[in-house]
Amino acid sequence: MSQTSDRNQQRIAKLLARAGIASRREIERMIAEGRVALNGKVLDTPATTLASLDGITVDGNPVQQAAPARLFRYHKPSGLLTTERDPKGRPTIYDRLPKGLPRVMPVGRLDLATEGLLLLTTDGELKRQLELPASGVERSYRARAYGQVSQEQLEDLMLGVEIEGVRYGSINANIERRTGANLWIEMTLTEGKNREVRRVLEHLGLQVSRLIRTRYGPFWLGDLPTGDVDEIRQADLATFRTVLSKPGGGKAASNLQFATRARAEAPPPRREAPAEPG
Repeated sequence: MSQTSDRNQQRIAKLLARAGIASRREIERMIAEGRVALNGKVLDTPATTLASLDGITVDGNPVQQAAPARLFRYHKPSGLLTTERDPKGRPTIYDRLPKGLPRVMPVGRLDLATEGLLLLTTDGELKRQLELPASGVERSYRARAYGQVSQEQLEDLMLGVEIEGVRYGSINANIERRTGANLWIEMTLTEGKNREVRRVLEHLGLQVSRLIRTRYGPFWLGDLPTGDVDEIRQADLATFRTVLSKPGGGKAASNLQFATRARAEAPPPRREAPAEPG
């Protein structure tokens, strides 16, 4: 086999993630369960490398080659889990997403009680690129909290903070407004660790009563109605990925500004042809 063909080969988990089948971790689990085959032979290792998905089946179904990545904004309401299914039967985002969307994966997670912007993508590699802390993509939140905290205390978060052995990176936090013991705080960070915003604010003695993600990179929640989905334009997505791929591109990519996007609507029902007179 030539070096050129070797360079063209990629791990099957990466290829299937690019095709929107699932995340890399989920695909590795599917391979371990014997659900992925090549020309009818079940694969037993995610280390398999291929140049294309020709002959690959998942659960017996042929896999199509990866289409261009697509990215959607979703205004997640409180009370939904960011997962495909829940053993306890609690509602998930997939129970409420509009009909007509392609198979999508969430970029990161929002807790059950957290609302706001959740990005959805058809491409596992784009998902990974957006989620990696090393990419430096900014996330912004608005938190409503009860308690007393000073702006100086919030500014100390720029230096990072360690809570119960977990180190959290730099957070830009500012008091938006205060009414008695209730206040709204705006926060921007790049790591997005599990329950990071809530844990940091609780560490400062605050009780968080509402948490809204307002931005992920250059993509804002804006006035997108609760439960609605719209799609990022392909040209905007291409610009974002180009800037992000450059050294230190996370900050610059996060500061890009794009025009308002159109809502993603379910396709209209197909009209049946009128029956010919008998």
